[in-house]
Amino acid sequence: MTAEALVEINHLTVEFVYAGGLFNWRQKRVRVLDDFSLQILRGETLGIVGESGCGKTTLANALARLLRPTAGQILFEGQNLVPMQGDELRHMRRNIQTVFQNPFNSLNPRMTVQQLVAEPLVTQTALRGPALRQRVLELLEQVGLTADHLKRHPHELSGGQAQRVAVARALALNPRLLLLDEPTSALDVSVQAQVVNLLEKLQDRLSLTYLFISHSMGIVQHISDRIAVMYLGEAVEVASRDDIFEEPLHPYTKALFSSTPIPDPDGGRERIRLQGTVPSLSAPPSGCRFHTRCPFVMDRCKVEKPAPRHVSAGHWAACHLVQDSGPT
Repeated sequence: MTAEALVEINHLTVEFVYAGGLFNWRQKRVRVLDDFSLQILRGETLGIVGESGCGKTTLANALARLLRPTAGQILFEGQNLVPMQGDELRHMRRNIQTVFQNPFNSLNPRMTVQQLVAEPLVTQTALRGPALRQRVLELLEQVGLTADHLKRHPHELSGGQAQRVAVARALALNPRLLLLDEPTSALDVSVQAQVVNLLEKLQDRLSLTYLFISHSMGIVQHISDRIAVMYLGEAVEVASRDDIFEEPLHPYTKALFSSTPIPDPDGGRERIRLQGTVPSLSAPPSGCRFHTRCPFVMDRCKVEKPAPRHVSAGHWAACHLVQDSGPT
């Protein structure tokens, strides 16, 4: 594990088991993450992008240990989260918190804002009475809310206010890593900008590290330091924000980014339209998983899984077409 890495994911595999069907009760396995490896550097925002169903949320849930990986390691400051359970896991969860996509689904509608923000403090700390209320007020002030919101229920909040409550609750235990699973997608565009600006200010003030999952390339480009592109449970390209937007290497990354709207209608960007549909995770293609849709597919791609090929410091892509400059 490198000195600057807060989290190191090594060969992580996550499988789900389900029954076959009405007349076939044999159990089948779906491998949502397959031999997945990635680092999250201390203090950075790592953006995660990819089509729906590629494993982004499963990755976040595995990092938060909301599900137990099938194999592999998740090293948080050198400690492996995968085998943890009981009090050890409960204590470690103070350091890793999640902000979910829809605040109205993640906030208990029967609880007030004060109860929602106080809940992790009551569960994990000895704060009670006036000291607990004061800490809740401090957290609300950090996210731009006031004491006027304490007695409100989620249905009495706007979408932006509800997401601010979710962020305040996630910050209650002073975590070092926030897993942001599409935290702006359920909000209006103007409110999205406010929440993104809030997250950036909190990161600077509290020295936080973010894993930021989003379908919005514009937001990912704005907030991320590095970006990882996922396809069918695998990372296919990782690079700094500038490198990956200016010179994407993997054919899937190029196609994904070409679909992003640009302000200038005469900008000349060529839209790359992929053929076919996304394969099922229950029966993924052999070799390179993208070969069934890749416009540059070769015979080699159908039988040989490409290893990550490094082109510069911190920039690699898992594609046979990429020229490897050696480990960096």
